[in-house]
Amino acid sequence: MRIVKVVRAPQRQQPHGPIVDTVSRMSTSPDLVRKLLHAHFKGEEDAFRALAFEVLERERRLNHHTVANDIEKLMAAVNGHSNGRKDSGGLGHLNGNLPKDKERNASLIELSEPARTLDDLVLDSKLRQSLDRIIYERQHADILRSHGVLPVSKMLFCGPPGCGKSVAASALANALSLPLAVVRFDAVVSSYLGETAANLRKVFDFARIRPVVLFFDEFDAIGKHRTALDEHGELKRVVNSFLQLLDGFHSETLTLAATNHQGLLDSALWRRFDEILFFPKPTPAEIEVLLCQHFRQITLHKSARLSDVIKRLTGLSHADVERVAKDAIKQTLLSDHREIQSDVLAAAVERQIERTKVTEDASSPEPMAAPAIATAKRRNKRKSP
Repeated sequence: MRIVKVVRAPQRQQPHGPIVDTVSRMSTSPDLVRKLLHAHFKGEEDAFRALAFEVLERERRLNHHTVANDIEKLMAAVNGHSNGRKDSGGLGHLNGNLPKDKERNASLIELSEPARTLDDLVLDSKLRQSLDRIIYERQHADILRSHGVLPVSKMLFCGPPGCGKSVAASALANALSLPLAVVRFDAVVSSYLGETAANLRKVFDFARIRPVVLFFDEFDAIGKHRTALDEHGELKRVVNSFLQLLDGFHSETLTLAATNHQGLLDSALWRRFDEILFFPKPTPAEIEVLLCQHFRQITLHKSARLSDVIKRLTGLSHADVERVAKDAIKQTLLSDHREIQSDVLAAAVERQIERTKVTEDASSPEPMAAPAIATAKRRNKRKSP
């Protein structure tokens, strides 16, 4: 009997894995795919990530939300942010590629991994609810995007100085497992014509490639009203550039801006933000919580009346209250006492009140300004018909 051995041709292995499966469903242009592959094989990581975000945005515009969501999940996993985990490699791989100022070769942003949480802060209840809602939106962005809705991505914090805007930005970054990227205006603002706008473009390009919480603190430094008489043409052009950059900025990055002088901001900036949150000064109840948080490490003497202290601190900021508590603790420790005496606490309160008077006087108009303004008003009144 003749035995015939049948040899089967090897079956072609089918592509598998989430990346190949996602790419097979993409409708991206061939030219963009070629650029993407070229960047990958050349090892150009920054270019590859930028092109990947371009692919993501294109799929969104075509309403291919399932494919876009898959791409976004893959990119989040590669960036080390899947399941709320931080990148175990730290920030070393990012710090070497920070955007630089051409004039001085200075870093335009400062990166950090914040440790503060929202539970560490004493905030107004409505403000805390707003922050929690934004975190929930960002953490469940795939659900929103699957229905063509975007989570909050651009926010403005405003309110008096020392009321928690910067610390809240840090806590948001911690909650979202993203690095905090603070924009350094001392490096961004350049003396060369057009260089400030170019530096801002570098900052946004960096944040487009690597998801971060991009924080513009003291935002009024570049966002002043374009009709302000004390601003020259270059800074007015910077506002125009910022508006264009913000309008065209779409990425996983959460952009935050904070200002103590919201009245100085250009009116066109307000509608660019998805959410605007006001940080008020603490109420008497919040002042009590703040003081008790700091006095956990050392007790108050029974003669110290906390209610009187709270009454005197009402109207001051969170930072002012914190400074009073730390001052009283330091003086107690240096005096080798185990409890904070009433006179030590009262002296700390008095020093802070005097400090606020000095800062308020320093920020008020010059004494000669009032007569000059009155003269100008009389002159204008004579000229008016």
